[in-house]
This record gives sequence, structure tokens and C-alpha cells, in this order.
Amino acid sequence: MTRHSTPHVLMTADAVGGVWQYATDLVRALSDHGAHVTLAVMGPSPSVEQRRKVEGVAGVDLLDTGLPLDWLTRSPEPVRCAARKLAELAREIGADVVHCNSPILAGAARFPVPVVAVAHGCITTWWETVRGDELDPALTWHRDLTRKGLLSAEVTVAPSAAFAEILRETYELPRTPRAIHNGRYPLPPTGRGSGEHLFALTVGRLWDEGKNMAVLDRAAASAATPMLAAGASESPSGKRIPLHHLQLCGKLDEHELATLLAKRPIFASAAIFEPFGLAVLEAAMAGCPLVLSDIPTFRELWGGAAIFISHADAEGFADAIDRLAEDRGERARLGEAARERAARYTPQASAAATAALYGSLLEQGRAA
Repeated sequence: MTRHSTPHVLMTADAVGGVWQYATDLVRALSDHGAHVTLAVMGPSPSVEQRRKVEGVAGVDLLDTGLPLDWLTRSPEPVRCAARKLAELAREIGADVVHCNSPILAGAARFPVPVVAVAHGCITTWWETVRGDELDPALTWHRDLTRKGLLSAEVTVAPSAAFAEILRETYELPRTPRAIHNGRYPLPPTGRGSGEHLFALTVGRLWDEGKNMAVLDRAAASAATPMLAAGASESPSGKRIPLHHLQLCGKLDEHELATLLAKRPIFASAAIFEPFGLAVLEAAMAGCPLVLSDIPTFRELWGGAAIFISHADAEGFADAIDRLAEDRGERARLGEAARERAARYTPQASAAATAALYGSLLEQGRAA
């Protein structure tokens, strides 16, 4: 292991979902701790806008690897090949720690330095939670290799205690992964719109069954309050979920999203599977009242600061949204409660816990 006064971290990321936001906010905050991070992008290349998130950040190098994303592959060999190349990269750059934002990589190759595996979600936990049945036999290789990765890593991390427990149970782990909550930098400031009609908003990967947009679509059919949905409607593989009643806004950049949230809509999420939920945090930071599915993750993060509805209850979502739309005082109270709770979930807090974890691993290595 190379000895540096500050650690050199090889961190994986992808530009498809929330992992990009997590990783780029984290590396910005880690720079304050003196960490040098090589951010290795897996899967599709990041856009120009996404690249701007880390360009010019001290101590951060962005590397577009062209290596495949595990959840877009159909067999284990591309994953093993990608992991071996990451291990080679760790040697080449003299990394002290490898931070895998996809735990399957940790078990697919032998790494020359300690590995931190952070689980933001996986096919098996998604399948069992969303589909409610046994994993497709064609995907058992993914489950087995992910379990190997969780067992092989020196430290495993989850973005919430609720998801950490799901991981422990699903993969029969001897220890529960430690929980380090995600953080988020504020969206760019924008003036609050005036004279606008009140509306409800949901944000996320509209094509993802785990986001449960079908329930919000049914809620939009009966709600008196207009309901908008922002996000990609087509998956990288071309998958779509038909939506007929939500008003689709498409995928928004940060300024466009900040403009919508500045109007303080009622923010709704009917997610079935959500290890953390960065979109909810963004809405809460803007002071939006929250109407969320009653799942363990949301209870952990937003209990006492949101209205909770069964994830299958479309009418319940419609009623809760319409009641809030008619009660300005309650909207203000819940919006302020959400904003106060959101102050706990910052990149600085996440980076401090993560930097301490790196430091602990390096100290153990020096003592060995």
C-alpha cells in the first residue's frame, strides 16, 4: 500500500441514476478532508452537465472507463473483467482505498488495497421488494456475486439503516452493514414563482417499477390537484412504463428542477424500493411538504416530518395531496419540518463519516 499524508481513493460511479449525484457530492466534500479521489465512471459516459459537477474540484480526477455496469450485463464474466481492470487501475494510480459503489465488484476480483463497498441498491433486493417473488434463475449469478462482494469487502456501507437490514437479511450477512446517510448540496438558488397554481410533484426514474409511478398515475386521475412527474421515462435498455394522467416534464437539469421546487409544490413519492431517496431530500431542502410511501427507509429518514401513505393506495395519495392543497397552514408546517430534517443530511456529514472510515482502514493497514 502506498503511504500518503492523505489517502488516494479509487471510487466507482455511474452516470445513470442517483449514484452519480451521491458520488459527485461526496467527492466535493471529501476534498475538504484532503482526500485525492479518482472517480472511475462505469457504463454510459456522463453528460457535459454531469461532468461540470466535478470539474475544477481540487483533488478529483474524472476517468471515463467505458467498463460495463453490472445491472446492464447478462452474465458474470463482463463484471469480473471490469473488476479485474479496476484492480489493475488501483495498482497503476497507487490507490490506498477502493470505494466500490457497486458491491458486486468487490467480489469479482482480488484488489491490492482495502475495499469499501457501498450498496445503493441491487438487482436481488430490488426484485424481492418490488416483484415480491423469488429472483429470476437467470440472475442468480448476480445475487451470488453480490453476496461474495459484500463478504469480501473490508467494510460494507448502506445509505440507511433500513436498507442495511434488508441487505443483512437478503444476503445472510454475519454483520449488518454500517449506515452512512447520503447528503446533498443545495440546488442552485432561483426566485420563487408567483401567481402559480399549486401542484404536486414527483421526481425520479419514471421507468423504474421500484419508483411505483403507476400508483401516482392512478392518483393523478382522481386528484383535483395537478400532479407533475419529472425524470427519464425510458431506461437505458429502452424500457418504459405507460403513464396517462401525470403531467410529464421530462428529465430536468438542476436549474429547471430548482425552479419547480422553489414554488414549493407538494412532493410525492410512492416508492416501493428506496434505499435513501435523494429526490425527496432535494424537495425537503426546498421546504416542500412531503407525502411519502410508508416504507421503512422513509420512516427512518422522515418520520414526524411527512405524511405517510401505503404504497399501493392511489386514492390515499390523491386524498392526502388534495387535503394539503386546501390547507395552507399545514403545508407550511410540513414544509418547515421537512427543511429542518433535511439539515441532517449533508455531504459534509457523509464525507466526515466516510473519511473516518478510510482513516480507520489505513491505520489498520499500518498496524498490520
